[in-house]
Amino acid sequence: MSKRDYYEILGVSKDASTAEIKKAYRKVALKYHPDRNPDDKKAEEMFKEAAEAYEILSDDQQRAKYDRFGHNAMGSGPGGFGGAAGGMSMEDIFSQFGDVFGDFFGGGGNPFGGAARGGGGGRARRPRGARGSNLRVRVKLTLDEILNGVEKKIKVKKYVPCDDTTNCNGQGGDSSTCSTCNGQGRVLRVSNTILGQMQTASTCPKCQGTGQIITNKCSTCNGTARIYDEETISIELPPGVMEGVQLSMSGRGNAGERGGPAGDLLIAIEEVAHEHLIRDGNNVRYQLPINFVDAALGTSVEVPTIMGKAKIKVPAGTQSGKVFRLKGKGLPALNGYGTGDQLVEVHLWTPQKLSEDERRTLEALKSSPNFDPAGKGTFKDDGTKRDSDGGIFDKFKGIFS
Repeated sequence: MSKRDYYEILGVSKDASTAEIKKAYRKVALKYHPDRNPDDKKAEEMFKEAAEAYEILSDDQQRAKYDRFGHNAMGSGPGGFGGAAGGMSMEDIFSQFGDVFGDFFGGGGNPFGGAARGGGGGRARRPRGARGSNLRVRVKLTLDEILNGVEKKIKVKKYVPCDDTTNCNGQGGDSSTCSTCNGQGRVLRVSNTILGQMQTASTCPKCQGTGQIITNKCSTCNGTARIYDEETISIELPPGVMEGVQLSMSGRGNAGERGGPAGDLLIAIEEVAHEHLIRDGNNVRYQLPINFVDAALGTSVEVPTIMGKAKIKVPAGTQSGKVFRLKGKGLPALNGYGTGDQLVEVHLWTPQKLSEDERRTLEALKSSPNFDPAGKGTFKDDGTKRDSDGGIFDKFKGIFS
């Protein structure tokens, strides 16, 4: 089933500001929140869908990519390009986007009448460590690889989860519940204002939001639950990508500290110059050099394409700058709709050195009416073609036969 437009999901226009997007997400998420819709699978999916839309549209780079290429450039789910919320659990969404809801999910003013997630009572969010940072890599692609899409395996230096199963177990060592926040990862503060008492929630300063205090740090990772290592990552690059496009793989960046979510892997595309072809959007261009004789008499030539060789016919009298179009010989669109063409542009090659015989031949032809660039030889003033009188083409056939 095709995915709905992110702007449609949040009910905002495509020129909506970041503040408007945040406000719209808050409204939709409140409507489909699981505490308001218990055991409602459809509402849960709508809640996740809104989180995915907000994740993309609240990030300037992701939003620009989505605006340009739509869902086909984003992908979905773990390991895909963007759209990470589609593969998140409910707890992941609360952990990553809980700050959007402010007082509603901060422990006070719960509009649903139930226990607030991430607040001071009821079902608390699962304590997690700090999110890992994003990684940025550049991947070089040839036109052949861009044509069909390609899988690239790259080695990156990054933080990965600690592999010490004896002393760490992914938590950084032995731990105990934080006494300041009672394992919630957040603390509530009450302040008096002219409107009465106001309750706010913030990250616990003692445990940094994890809800746990390390009592015996792992010697391998020093209590961070991650180590710096090298990892080989397989990247599936879709057909039609172009230089300047940035793709992302959710959760393939640096591992978070003490079980926190991993950052993303951001992939910048760099095109390797082709020996003969020049990319122009989804089209490719080729400059075909031909000599004057072939341009005047006509010829058939082979030209390189991304798919191999192709033969084209150059009609007699072809002018320099003439462009021939080879339909479907270009690159596919990134969104999967349509394929570009190959444009073959004729460039007339002029010899720089002439033999005496060649010079005499050209001098003899120079005065022919057909050599008049003003059009007074082959064509009449009204644009109609003159009757054949054994003109320049016949003379060339005689000279070079």
